[in-house]
Amino acid sequence: MSAPPIIELRDVSYHIDGQIIVDRVTWQVDRGQHWTILGRNGSGKTTLLRLACGYLWPNAGGTILREGQELLDLSDLRRSIGWVTSQLESRIPLRESALDTVVSGKFSAVGLNRLLYERPTAADYSVARQKLDGVGMSDLADRPFGVLSQGERQKTLLARAQMAAPLLLVLDEPCVGLDPGSRESFLSALETIAQDENSPSLLLVTHHIEEIVPALLNTLVMDAGRIIDRGPTADLLNLESANRLYDGRVQRIVWENGRCWPICG
Repeated sequence: MSAPPIIELRDVSYHIDGQIIVDRVTWQVDRGQHWTILGRNGSGKTTLLRLACGYLWPNAGGTILREGQELLDLSDLRRSIGWVTSQLESRIPLRESALDTVVSGKFSAVGLNRLLYERPTAADYSVARQKLDGVGMSDLADRPFGVLSQGERQKTLLARAQMAAPLLLVLDEPCVGLDPGSRESFLSALETIAQDENSPSLLLVTHHIEEIVPALLNTLVMDAGRIIDRGPTADLLNLESANRLYDGRVQRIVWENGRCWPICG
């Protein structure tokens, strides 16, 4: 018997003060699948993932199954999900080493010295060094988080998100604020992780189609809280979908090294 989907949403809706933010979404993520959630700002992408991962409740209807179950211990669920977001960066203690920041991911803690009942082991540190090496950060393991560049911080958080051997790795607009070189370095590290046969399922949230690395084979497109398209990434990234995302300003798209670039006029 095949394993149930990691996450399955059935006709899920969510509203705030009467305004629909997510509208009747049905979607599932199977084990081993990598997805991009694509859409302009305000389309409901992040809310969708917060619903899927148990941080919000579908207060306007619908059902969410996680590993085939409607109700789970959400604290255990969240330990099985790694998050990478630029918003997390400001919460990391500036004097904490990159290595300690990565180790803290095993305990879903922000700040390793804030742990009360659990302490990391030598094996935890060994795994953390492997994760840092996997994103090209091994030489900076002992450097304080506060002196790292923004790109180095994001790669540290990418390593941190893998520490609990998650089923699912969520990347919520992780390239916001990165310069072009740092962005490409981060996306290269992400592609390497995604190509690993032991990688968790990846969900990349973005409104930049050029950030979709080749290993993200599936794409879901959102607009105004609804899914307006889904399917193989190579089929969805075309001139029509690009113009829907960028208000008709795209003249052509260019594929290079397995990635799609919009050329705007």
